[in-house]
Amino acid sequence: MKTVLITGATGLIGQEIVKVCHDNKWVVHYLTTSKQKLSKEDNYKGFYWNPKTKQIDTTCFEGVDAIINLVGATISKRWTSDYKKEIIASRTDTASLLFDTIKTNHIVIKQFVSASAIGIYPSSQTNYYEEDFQNKSDSFLGQVVDKWEDAIDHFSTLGITVSKIRIGLVLSEKGGALPEITKPIRFGAGAAFGDGQQWQSWIHIEDLAQLFVYAINNNLDGIYNGVAPNPVSNLELTKTAARVLNKPLILPNIPKFAMKLILGEMHILLFESQRVSSQKIENAGFNFKHHHLEPALQTLLY
Repeated sequence: MKTVLITGATGLIGQEIVKVCHDNKWVVHYLTTSKQKLSKEDNYKGFYWNPKTKQIDTTCFEGVDAIINLVGATISKRWTSDYKKEIIASRTDTASLLFDTIKTNHIVIKQFVSASAIGIYPSSQTNYYEEDFQNKSDSFLGQVVDKWEDAIDHFSTLGITVSKIRIGLVLSEKGGALPEITKPIRFGAGAAFGDGQQWQSWIHIEDLAQLFVYAINNNLDGIYNGVAPNPVSNLELTKTAARVLNKPLILPNIPKFAMKLILGEMHILLFESQRVSSQKIENAGFNFKHHHLEPALQTLLY
């Protein structure tokens, strides 16, 4: 029976991973900045930390085989200069606190599996990105992921196996992008963004949670893309969601300048194009339950 320590356990992806861990009869320890959220169940125990003041309850590491690192401020909030700093610090300062604590206290951890993001790949309608692609996006998102992965890589200097899961567009009915994508469609006001040709490398949240647990069970090392095998264009995503919801798409595509006016710099979230390969994780033996977009959406949209 494994014990894992999870950061970001109460978030959208974290909750799903906790469920899979419990299905595997694993014990979950989780770190939280809220002293009100400290559960003390046998298989689900909360521990307090405050990365801003560098406080952490070191008993969180007791008996822990692996760490699943998901913590990070949401990128779906207007990118003011202050908030941009928070997006980066919430990923790098937390990693540094874990690293320093493990190193100083000579704590033995076998594996560190961290979330990362496909935003590190440059926007392109023609490239098909595998994990060994060297060029990095010069967008703000690219910079965030680069600094994040740099902080994660330090754990390998402690003899810990490090795996980074570069996550794509996560599909869940409980939060994230999908409810925002489908809201206008449900009201008959759905439309693709720009020319609609930008690639969306998506993954069903069930597969993503299973992938994290698979990485631990198989002691995977290195970078793996957390995307389903069949990416689609933004237009295809919009059309498929409308078809599953049985709603018409009658509006013209929404121009880029309009979304830039509304969202500011974070409008690139809607227009970045990354066609990303899942081949490496499949070659490592992982089997996706949700390969194609339409049946995946049918399990999530009602």
